[in-house]
Amino acid sequence: MQLRQSMRRAAKMRLALAGASGSGKTYSSLLIAYGMTGDWSRVAVIDSENCSADLYAHLGGYQVLTLENYAPETYIEAIGICEQAGAEVIVIDSISHCWDYLLDFHANLQGNSFANWAKVTPRQNAFIQRILTSSAHVICTMRSKQDYVLSDKNGKMVPEKVGLKAVQRDNVDYEFTAVLDIAMNHKATTSKDRTGLFTGRPEFLITPAVGQAILKWCNMTQPAQPNVQPQTPYNHVPSVSA
Repeated sequence: MQLRQSMRRAAKMRLALAGASGSGKTYSSLLIAYGMTGDWSRVAVIDSENCSADLYAHLGGYQVLTLENYAPETYIEAIGICEQAGAEVIVIDSISHCWDYLLDFHANLQGNSFANWAKVTPRQNAFIQRILTSSAHVICTMRSKQDYVLSDKNGKMVPEKVGLKAVQRDNVDYEFTAVLDIAMNHKATTSKDRTGLFTGRPEFLITPAVGQAILKWCNMTQPAQPNVQPQTPYNHVPSVSA
């Protein structure tokens, strides 16, 4: 082991989008992916949502890989297939199904429930590690548990669907570079952001400009910007629609 000076290198984005059903996670992911590539053929979607990715085929000719089952090993194999096909951005829609699969697997194991997690955790860890080590940028969607709250609209209390905790292992958001929460009005806020692009921003609609800003951040290197100063979200990403 030896100490070295810090150096900013080009990075691969690991982005998560969380939201309730109907919030627009798939559509938003595709817009970000296109903004990062500028070429739909360089975008691949790993689809666990009953071919829902095909609903947006009018946007462009992105590639789709439909999963036959939701085992973590199947997801891992799918990531490899997308990489071999030359995908620059892989959208995994969604990783919640993988966690549901593992919970069912655990529930059907015989013996001590606590001890049986030793048969589950390594599989989950291998899946997350495969995301983190992918040669492509990876965007994951996560389904949020749903609830209803009463909102005042024009003097009337109207029930409104909201997303709560994401369906995945606790603290999985620690593994991602940024996590965007998508509300039912299709607008995003951030619950985690290592990029500084979105922290402190008001809610905003996701457009391809968001992907362009993310790619610029990913490609930022120390030789190109030797004196990078702390940025506010507002002057760092002027093109993101608020």
